[in-house]
Amino acid sequence: MAKQIEGKQLAYMFIEGAANLSRHVKVVDALNVFPVPDGDTGTNMNLSITSGVKEVKLAIQDDSSKVAASFAKGLLMGARGNSGVILSQLFRGFSKHVEGKAQISATDLAQAFESGVQTAYKAVMKPVEGTILTVAKDAAKHSMKIAKKHDDVIYVMEETLKEAKESLKRTPDLLPVLKEVGVVDSGGQGLVYIYEGFLAVLKGEELSDVSPVDEVSMDNLVKMEHHNAQSHMATEDIEFGFCTEVMVRIEDDKIRKHPYVESDFREELSQIGDSLLVVSDDDLIKVHIHAEQPGEVLTKAQRYGELINIKIENMREQHTHLLDETKEAYGQNTSQDVVSKKKEKSEFGIVTVAMGDGIANLFKGLGAGVVIEGGQTMNPSTEDIVNAIEEVHAEKVIILPNNGNIIMAAEQAAEVVGEKAIVVPSKTVPQGLAALLSFNPTQGLEVNGGMMKDALSTVKSGKLPMPYVTQILMELTLKKTILWVLLRRKLSAQDLTF
Repeated sequence: MAKQIEGKQLAYMFIEGAANLSRHVKVVDALNVFPVPDGDTGTNMNLSITSGVKEVKLAIQDDSSKVAASFAKGLLMGARGNSGVILSQLFRGFSKHVEGKAQISATDLAQAFESGVQTAYKAVMKPVEGTILTVAKDAAKHSMKIAKKHDDVIYVMEETLKEAKESLKRTPDLLPVLKEVGVVDSGGQGLVYIYEGFLAVLKGEELSDVSPVDEVSMDNLVKMEHHNAQSHMATEDIEFGFCTEVMVRIEDDKIRKHPYVESDFREELSQIGDSLLVVSDDDLIKVHIHAEQPGEVLTKAQRYGELINIKIENMREQHTHLLDETKEAYGQNTSQDVVSKKKEKSEFGIVTVAMGDGIANLFKGLGAGVVIEGGQTMNPSTEDIVNAIEEVHAEKVIILPNNGNIIMAAEQAAEVVGEKAIVVPSKTVPQGLAALLSFNPTQGLEVNGGMMKDALSTVKSGKLPMPYVTQILMELTLKKTILWVLLRRKLSAQDLTF
């Protein structure tokens, strides 16, 4: 029985937690499918915690609060990837709670875990359950409950680890992509390995250098000798392709010109990417985001100070490389054809033609499944349209050519494919948008075809510069668009938040 954790013991807990994670990096990497299947969660967590441990080894002492502060600072400086930044925030909150405490009691330990969870959740723009956040939260909540009845730090850590493992088992029930692929959350698994190292130090035990993979990650959910989880995902599903990380050393003269408010900066960056984390202290700002234009992120960050520790990785390339490795190692067919075959067909799919990203995005926003690049001077072929019909992967397909020169090719494509497809002969982009707004997913293919064709006659077209066309169309169709979204997604008005 032990009632206190002293500084040196806490240091060794951090060191052994990192070492145990390092022993299982490949397992954690193999589980990685969320938020992007790039197979680097274990690597990023390991590099992050190693940075924290490096600081701890320079300051091993009796004062637990100073050890925790060193660990948190090192983690923040070396945090890599989504999981690494979240890990740094878990122990940033942990450190803040034990500030000024030379020794840590069972209650302090539980409350420090809880403080870490609160700090991590605040750092994430859109927290997702079924991830490392959930595992940390469930474990901390249980730890708080146990610490109210027991003052033994070893027992509290045992129960914390036990609940972390149970929470890990539940992650596929919370995050559908995990259940689809058959794995637990990779970040959550990494946290379990760290907690195992903590407990081993408290109990005076040594973990094997080659520990057997536990039942959760191996027997029930992922067998690494057969596949990597990433082979079940399509590279094309990665919406924002570049994992972008930057640390900013705050400069007073820049802050005077552009006052820094963490919540405002986080909201601004959320408009250009996902998997966003922004954390900061008095001297540094740390940003992690998946974006399509990394340079834009760097430009925005540079308003507040000097850029340091920049890292940009192409996640599509990472995923493709992982697929190639899996195929070479295990002889698996990991082509995108196999991935698409596994997906169930949707009831309706809409294929349309447009020129320019602005119009294409407008069509996609209104429900088009595939937008073919083309128009007046660049007519897609019958084969291009057939490929688009196959890509939309639906039982019933509606084609909007949006140009008189493309209608014949669209009709030929509809005859060629095995899917049930019809052509609504739109001759202009405004006609195509009007037809799309008339689509009703609760009606059959023929009924929709009739309604959408009728909508074509309601549009009179003239020539205006394209930006004005887009603006006018968006203003005229806003109300209809909202109604269409309600119907399409089968939501009630109460479900919408503006």
